[in-house]
Amino acid sequence: MSHFAKIEDGIVTSVLVAEQDFIDTQAGTWVQTSYNTLAGVHLLGGTPLRKNYAGVGMIYDADRDAFYGPSPYPSWSLDEDTCTWNPPVAHPNDELMYKWDEATLTWIEITE
Repeated sequence: MSHFAKIEDGIVTSVLVAEQDFIDTQAGTWVQTSYNTLAGVHLLGGTPLRKNYAGVGMIYDADRDAFYGPSPYPSWSLDEDTCTWNPPVAHPNDELMYKWDEATLTWIEITE
């Protein structure tokens, strides 16, 4: 069995586990997705499929043949290799907790 995402207007509307023969009988556009693919890497060492595992609400970009989530903030950019979103300023590399502040384009420490 494989995982398949139903695509409507470039958006994933459902994901199911099925045989290809069953998918072939379904209306609409269905695209295979891999449960073990994240950021362009197959987590078990296999061949990655479509950059990321599809989830409802994610985008399917046919030109990139990739699944990715919507941009979390207008300032973030899509990494073409991983199809993940990157902030314009790297996340601090320490043990503190932060949240992104789009107004100032900075990470703010969560103190509460």
